[in-house]
Amino acid sequence: MNCIKVFVGVAFLLTANTALADVKRTPDETKLPNYLNSFSKGLPHNEWGVVDEKAYEKLLLALNEGNSNAFENVPMGVKNGFGLRNPLAAYASVHEGSSPDTFTIPSAPEFDSAWQASEAVEVMWKALLRDVPFADYASNSLVKDATKDLQQLSEFRGPTSNNSHTKGKISSQTLFRGVGPGETVGPYISQFLLKPIPYGATTIPQRYKVPKLGNDHLTNYNEWLRIQNGGKPSGITTALYEAESLYLYSGRALGEYVLHDFVNMAYLNAALIIGSFGDEAFAKSDPYSKTKSQARAPLFGINHAIDLLSRVSMPSQQVAWYQKWLVHRRARPEVYFGRVHNHLADNGIAYPIHEEMLNSKALDKALKENGTYLLPQASPKGAPLHPTYPAAHAVMAGAAVTMLKAFFNGDFVIPDPVMTSADGKRLLPYKGESLTIEGELNKLASNISLGRNFAGVHYRSDGDYGLVLGEEYAISALREIAHQYREEFGGFTFRRFNGTTVEISQ
Repeated sequence: MNCIKVFVGVAFLLTANTALADVKRTPDETKLPNYLNSFSKGLPHNEWGVVDEKAYEKLLLALNEGNSNAFENVPMGVKNGFGLRNPLAAYASVHEGSSPDTFTIPSAPEFDSAWQASEAVEVMWKALLRDVPFADYASNSLVKDATKDLQQLSEFRGPTSNNSHTKGKISSQTLFRGVGPGETVGPYISQFLLKPIPYGATTIPQRYKVPKLGNDHLTNYNEWLRIQNGGKPSGITTALYEAESLYLYSGRALGEYVLHDFVNMAYLNAALIIGSFGDEAFAKSDPYSKTKSQARAPLFGINHAIDLLSRVSMPSQQVAWYQKWLVHRRARPEVYFGRVHNHLADNGIAYPIHEEMLNSKALDKALKENGTYLLPQASPKGAPLHPTYPAAHAVMAGAAVTMLKAFFNGDFVIPDPVMTSADGKRLLPYKGESLTIEGELNKLASNISLGRNFAGVHYRSDGDYGLVLGEEYAISALREIAHQYREEFGGFTFRRFNGTTVEISQ
């Protein structure tokens, strides 16, 4: 592992972090100088993208005080740039389920760790493979390079194959997928992001705007530094789109979807699709699954499910924001690769970057394509101005999907499954292993959370631990909700993302 080295006469890397007794410090804030892996986007940075320490410590003090005036006193990198994304949401309370400050998740991977390296290698490969159709993964040579490269990582925590010939290996079928039950079965994209949506008196096909191939951003160092200071993009500031809307057929298509989705969009659509499957798709513990003279609605029907997933979706963001701002403050992937770029630029500066990152073939590919080691971003603005860990999209996905699992029969086999064509213009019949509601809901949650990685704005652990955090919040809400109804039923029974069973009695 490399040690920190500095330019002769440049002192900023040797400066110890000032102690702020009232602020809980993360491991990297404690051991790394100059807040090298702490979220600082929007604050002033020097020419190497290292935050001004006094500005960062004013941010910590504002987080300790928790009021608007304190945040207004935090120095920003540019005038009229982007502002910090709603740090006061970290202090908000919720009305259903446990309070945001009662949940915990593990510390994020530390900057110099093999775990951090594995996550960074994966997210770079996702950027490099944005334009490869999921339908072509099994035959694509760059996908094979990615799986081989990831296989060498000692702390890679993505799924591996259960196939007898490739057991324990990363394959084109497991690449970039989530770890929940059913997620490596069938097409990469969940059925709930492909099938047409029954929407009131009409039906909506799931075709979306997709940027043109190669529409990447922030690979120029000066533009990268401008964005770290909170500046607005220069040059092309909007994506150039394909002429027609397409199905979610590639990482770029999925990344664009999760850059523009609204609060519970994917889960509302999933509920409507499941509702079209009929009574057998509802949970076996549903009180109306056995009654003869009574039928569900308004309670325990599709409207009830939609209401409850909506009631946990927005509060889940307050749960996420508490962890982001007040506990972890992890820097975004674009910052890590700024460190990698400067480390490898032969300018006399170096950081404690794990050797597995520096040995990755993904870096050679990035340099050849873009002329820098920076992480290509799907958006001209790069990542939003709030910390990366946990991913807010993932926390919402965990909460909303958990509510849907509580209402529906996870073992129900989805009829007439589909997959996308390689050009994204058609849905084709899928003929492989059966797909269940549970597996496709797990896949939906990971498509949304890990889809943000395709955009370049998150790591795997941001998503995986975000899903678990959202799941825990939804379970706390279900424990309250189960006692609110006169119906006699067996409570809510479903499986967590880790495959263990949850039983919430009435």
